[in-house]
Amino acid sequence: MQAKKPQESLVIMNELVFPNDTNMMHNLMGGRLLYWMDIAAAMSAQKHSNRLVVTASVDNVSFEKSIKLGDAVTIEAKVTRAFNKSMEVRLDVWAQNIPAGGKEKSNQAYYTFVALDDDGKPVAVPEIEPENEEEKLLFDEALRRRQLRLILSGRMEPNDATELKALFMAAKHEL
Repeated sequence: MQAKKPQESLVIMNELVFPNDTNMMHNLMGGRLLYWMDIAAAMSAQKHSNRLVVTASVDNVSFEKSIKLGDAVTIEAKVTRAFNKSMEVRLDVWAQNIPAGGKEKSNQAYYTFVALDDDGKPVAVPEIEPENEEEKLLFDEALRRRQLRLILSGRMEPNDATELKALFMAAKHEL
């Protein structure tokens, strides 16, 4: 199976915030944004794996700035790393008031997807070959995020998280 570049999985999705997408304060509801993000992330994982995918986890969702009624929302999704049968997808969300101009980052998150074969069983996915420094950093950090997800889900013992232990040991020695 041939490795792929992160750029090959890039998805840019745009939505406009309508009244039925908002809460009583005319801000985009968090659940609606998570729904849109899941769609963009799934498309990115499908582009990388050329398979149907299912969401395995959603983590590190940060809400930095509210999105208002009438704003245009741009969601950028790209696979950061592949692990055997799963893929981590990073999402960046931007809000733009088109008449006023300007674009501000609103959210970011990491979603994990598992690729499925025709029988609905997990199947191997291509590796990722990062091309630039940002992609290499996200690729390296993805292993630590994965180990943390596995520990929190009870599927990995903390003592087995070699990357996380190395990170904490390096920080301890710097103190």
